[in-house]
Amino acid sequence: RDRDRDRDREEGGGEREREGGKRGGGENMAGKESTTVEEPLDLIRLSLDEQIYVKMRGDRELRGQLHAYDQHLNMVLADVEETITRIEVDEETGEEIINTTKRVLPMTFLRGDGVILVSPPVRTG
Repeated sequence: RDRDRDRDREEGGGEREREGGKRGGGENMAGKESTTVEEPLDLIRLSLDEQIYVKMRGDRELRGQLHAYDQHLNMVLADVEETITRIEVDEETGEEIINTTKRVLPMTFLRGDGVILVSPPVRTG
């Protein structure tokens, strides 16, 4: 094990910091946080502590303040409003009935494999 760890260090692996997920990530060589979007996760990084919209599988939509994320798009949101939309068909008339359920959560963890879309806040200027 020690040999593997030493080899990882020599190759630059092992304990190196991963992209995203940490506050203060995305710093440039001068130590200042970059505000440019060069990679998809940069858009998420720039939305930390901001209100975002997330569309999930299963007709779930969430709006909340982004506290943390990782490279898998696992996210922690605060002050979340979740909207679940269900479409049912009336057997007698064949009409579609849309049922919407909303709830407010103080904090939630989203698993990234269920994320379809992430929309950052509108930026002006």
